[in-house]
Amino acid sequence: MSVKIFAMTHKRFEVPDDPMYIPLHVGHKNAKEDFGYIGDDTGDNISEWNCYYAELSGVYWVWKNYFDADYVGVCHYRRFLTGEEGYVFQEAEYERILEEYDIITTKQLELPGSYRNGFSAHHKVSTLDETGRIIAERFPEYYDTFVRLVHQNKTYFGNIMVARKQLYDAYCEWLFTIFFELQKRIDLTFEDDYHKRVFGFISEFLLYVWVTANGCKAFECRVAIIGEKKETGEVTAKMAEFFRKKDAAGAKAYFETVLKQRPDILMEASDINGECKLCLQAVSTANLELAEYGRCFLDAINNYTDIIDYFRGLNSFAARAVREVATADELRRRTAKTEYVRTMEEKSCKEANGGMPPWTSDIALRAAVRLYAHCQEIAERAYLRCKKICDDF
Repeated sequence: MSVKIFAMTHKRFEVPDDPMYIPLHVGHKNAKEDFGYIGDDTGDNISEWNCYYAELSGVYWVWKNYFDADYVGVCHYRRFLTGEEGYVFQEAEYERILEEYDIITTKQLELPGSYRNGFSAHHKVSTLDETGRIIAERFPEYYDTFVRLVHQNKTYFGNIMVARKQLYDAYCEWLFTIFFELQKRIDLTFEDDYHKRVFGFISEFLLYVWVTANGCKAFECRVAIIGEKKETGEVTAKMAEFFRKKDAAGAKAYFETVLKQRPDILMEASDINGECKLCLQAVSTANLELAEYGRCFLDAINNYTDIIDYFRGLNSFAARAVREVATADELRRRTAKTEYVRTMEEKSCKEANGGMPPWTSDIALRAAVRLYAHCQEIAERAYLRCKKICDDF
């Protein structure tokens, strides 16, 4: 058994020190720089369409041009499949798993609503619906599965998979038959580069449909995200500049523009340190404080690191208050010993970290507790709890 994993990339990266991993430069035909990796513009390829297909131009290249391994797979330059302990798989581990399973891929994502509703929030849902119509026409045996799953709340992500080459090829034959027809039917003009990658987005869900419809035995595993996206670093650097200038309005306008162009910037895969989310929280808080008080926390701190540390601490403080309120409610439901509950709350108040800066506003406290409270009642009680602790100190 031999296994080769192609790491899809559009930039230079630190290739794992394992000959099993092969870097593949996707979109190489239109690339401004060559990194010395295999390009996806040789042989039978769709490299020129990379702007619409994203890593799928590499998936296609492997299907059509690589035949030197029993098993092939696809990962990303920042995303690698791992075991539960977080270690990136080596070839022996892939061989062991593939003796028992048909395909290795990511753990399923559980979405807050149906896949269709989630897709429609960021993309033209008509494109997804047209995909369903093509499946009904070309592969009717898959249509019921597509309809059932598109209204449920799960999907795979990242187009990351490893399988026997014959199974990989069968999947690609199915997938690209659908997409080449879809490409003829939809308008390929998009507002930005993010939304252009429409086939890449839909294919994540279609892998889930294909695996389910074929009854494939899938080994679903964790994904290690290695390093931060360059775009994320650019955003946080720009936010640091706005903070230094105490320009809350400018920071808000800039972040709104970023979210329109890159709505994935707040996802875990992009924001691995959570700093973009904290920046958004800081910007929102600052502008709300300015509207209410005519001043904001930037008058007290405007260094990026200090701001990130402040909001991390504030969120930890708020999360603890929410947990304590919820715990007290649960104890009240389970026992009539309300005196014990009251004592516990008082003790917790005394032990809590009440060292939030004196300029921490009611707006900042309310915003933080809303991140963790599942209902308005819990949020309000947690806010009052935070405020009491701060006032006591």
